[in-house]
Amino acid sequence: MSAFSTLAFSAAEITNLLPLTAVIVCIGATIMFLIKAAVILRVQADDVLRPSNVTQQNHNVHVPRLKMTRVHIPFTFRLLDAGNNSFDEVRLAVSSQVKYSLQAFWGVSIRELHVSLWRTWNDLREASNSHIVDSSYCQQLATNVRCCQPHTEHIIALQSPKPPLILGAPPRLSYPLVVFMIRETEPEELLHPDETVILVNVVHLRDPVCPLPTSVLAQYLKQASGQLSCLKQLYLATGDPMTADEATTTGAGCNTTLAMVVELAPQEQPSLPEHYRSRNR
Repeated sequence: MSAFSTLAFSAAEITNLLPLTAVIVCIGATIMFLIKAAVILRVQADDVLRPSNVTQQNHNVHVPRLKMTRVHIPFTFRLLDAGNNSFDEVRLAVSSQVKYSLQAFWGVSIRELHVSLWRTWNDLREASNSHIVDSSYCQQLATNVRCCQPHTEHIIALQSPKPPLILGAPPRLSYPLVVFMIRETEPEELLHPDETVILVNVVHLRDPVCPLPTSVLAQYLKQASGQLSCLKQLYLATGDPMTADEATTTGAGCNTTLAMVVELAPQEQPSLPEHYRSRNR
């Protein structure tokens, strides 16, 4: 009888504990639900906020900008019938909006030319009073026209040098022809640092050893500040074939507004055809 009473008492206690157990289970389930919901909301919030954070980071990233400077080039230069030229005669078309001198040289040392172009404008102007290229660094003087007044485009014919040039086999160490258009200034005249003072035109002439078509290999722009830039042709979407100097000139009878690209960084080795790459690097 006593055992039965004890069993009945235990059953009554268990019955009394069932609601408490149910409450504990419900509380635990609620806590688990809240934890799960918090995790889900956190993940969704990260997905929503991440693009804005990335955008903000992108805004904070410093994007390097290319400094562009408007440069006016008062000279134009182009070859006439370039593909048909040879050493017999070279025909050039030039124009200028300022007073200038034109000096051209046959067989100019590639190395010495690029070294001399980095001299200051004052040094180059002083050298141009005689010859801007020293006679020891070229084979012959092609022409030396002084104090040309501003003019529209006219033609200059350079006759074949006598005796003929000796340029050797590729890779060559000399340019066949280099033409300088040098701005004439008064001794005390002050120029803006961005003013163009020299346009250098490097010309290849086709010959039996180097049968590449006659063309302008490179053009260099010298400014009063001493800055030297390599002109690059800007290909336009108009479909009209333009020469490099036409693309880099403002005005000169052209109705379309054109632009130019200049390379501001110094070049350790000029970008040249294989025939003109120097052996000395």
